[in-house]
Amino acid sequence: MKTILVFCLCSWCLVALAQKSQELLNINGNTENVTTQGMGYDLKNHSPLKQINISNVKRLVPIWSMSLMNDQGELAQPTVYSGVMYAINGNWTFAIDVATGRQIWRTPAESLPEAAAHACCGPVNRGAATIYNGKLFRVTLDAHVVALDMKTGMQVWKQKFADFNEGYTATSAPLVANGVLITGMAGGDYTTRGFLNGWDPDTGKHLWRLYTIPAPGEPGSETWPKDSDSYKYGGAATWRTGAYDPQLDLVYWGTGNAEPWDPHPRGGLDSLYSSSLLAIRPKTGEVVWHYQYTPNDVYDVDGTDEPVLADIVIDGQERKVLFQVNKNGFIYTLDRTNGKLIAAHPFTRVNWATHIDLETGRPVLTDLGDRFASGEEVSIYPQRGVNAVPVAYNPNTGLIYASSWQIPRIIKIAPPAKQVIGARSIGVTVRRYEIQPGEVVGHHVAVDPISGNKKWEIPLIEKASSAGMLVTDGGLIFTGTLEGKVIALDEATGKTVWEFQTGSSITATPITYTYKGRQYLSIASGLGGLNARGMARNSVPTGGSMWTFALMPE
Repeated sequence: MKTILVFCLCSWCLVALAQKSQELLNINGNTENVTTQGMGYDLKNHSPLKQINISNVKRLVPIWSMSLMNDQGELAQPTVYSGVMYAINGNWTFAIDVATGRQIWRTPAESLPEAAAHACCGPVNRGAATIYNGKLFRVTLDAHVVALDMKTGMQVWKQKFADFNEGYTATSAPLVANGVLITGMAGGDYTTRGFLNGWDPDTGKHLWRLYTIPAPGEPGSETWPKDSDSYKYGGAATWRTGAYDPQLDLVYWGTGNAEPWDPHPRGGLDSLYSSSLLAIRPKTGEVVWHYQYTPNDVYDVDGTDEPVLADIVIDGQERKVLFQVNKNGFIYTLDRTNGKLIAAHPFTRVNWATHIDLETGRPVLTDLGDRFASGEEVSIYPQRGVNAVPVAYNPNTGLIYASSWQIPRIIKIAPPAKQVIGARSIGVTVRRYEIQPGEVVGHHVAVDPISGNKKWEIPLIEKASSAGMLVTDGGLIFTGTLEGKVIALDEATGKTVWEFQTGSSITATPITYTYKGRQYLSIASGLGGLNARGMARNSVPTGGSMWTFALMPE
């Protein structure tokens, strides 16, 4: 193992390291710790903090910035525990003193560089550092899961779960649910068969594997061609992170596109469980129910966007629901106890379907899919409803806040080619859409997921957003821009009320927390991700850094 660089601070020596399940649940509403991706198991990206609010946000100033030693992109949220921030990217894991920005330790990710050739979107890491019981868990691009000692950064255990030479990589945050560490994988545009793994977080012992493409004879296998091995390379990658409901003891995890996009090798069938949501038992990996957002996904719209859990009242009845703002352009509301569809509405321009049938749960298709299958080049809206970044939900307003995209995907079925294991295998040609000067390419949007009504919609010109959202009870939404600005939006109107220019693009999601009674806002800066780089072109420099802000004293 490579040398670990450790810089001890006296305050760190006093920190307790006991992130137990109760702290992950955060029943007492502790605002000093951010122990999971999405500001909680429910992935709401919501905070009750309001020390920083609409009346004083103009006094928000940076108090420290630290280099993250990385030019490949910063897409991950940090986590915080007892005054220490944990930040990760494709190259490093850091422990940082939240008060000063001083590095406590850093540990190299130790991923084989050859794995980058099998990654669709570069050597990035999309998920937060996962902390539990004195350990930090992360994945590496070359398909390993690693446990580090939170105090020292030293490796406790490391397990390989796939071979990147076969197209498998990993970029998402692990999830600890009911004492089990759950990890996903990436590689849905390659010759892969998606899966989730369950691990013992203390020892690294492998507990179970759930394949997201059923084998012949298993439930769902009827949605794949008979007497074919297409299921072995059917995609349905698990490259984002799931949510957890501890009362129902269910983990909710989305799956990616069917592989290839060309429907012919898949028989034009539904291709379960691609572009779906799976509700599973964390102890065993058992599937309790599923919902497929896009059967026979030929559009690469996936179903991996993070599920958001909420308890709301509908028609006078309290319901346990799950929201998902899908890459296919629709926002879904499901009953999370059984997977039944409650509502579905478009939130951006959609031309591949007219609506979602609430009785069947299936999209009502336009003729685009048939035209595509017949060999015609088609322009499908949206190319992506959102660009693989978290949304925010405020339970006080009942609104979801998202950054939508509004550009097409221009595709055509490619001539037949020999399948090469480990190689990209989408079966289509993709033509770049050229954005015109002054063109609206997306929006910041506030939408009611039940009615589909938009409270406000702010156009984004020429550059859509690849940053996640955070909403607070201070009446503010924090996010970022490809130009490199951290911005605060008025939650009531969507108008920008504060901004700060960092050194590179914002393609990550902010967090907020308190330390010694003071509210902080932290976010990583650093251009990364295939589509963000494509949209920014050469207008923004690379270079990763972590920024932390607080109010300037009056």
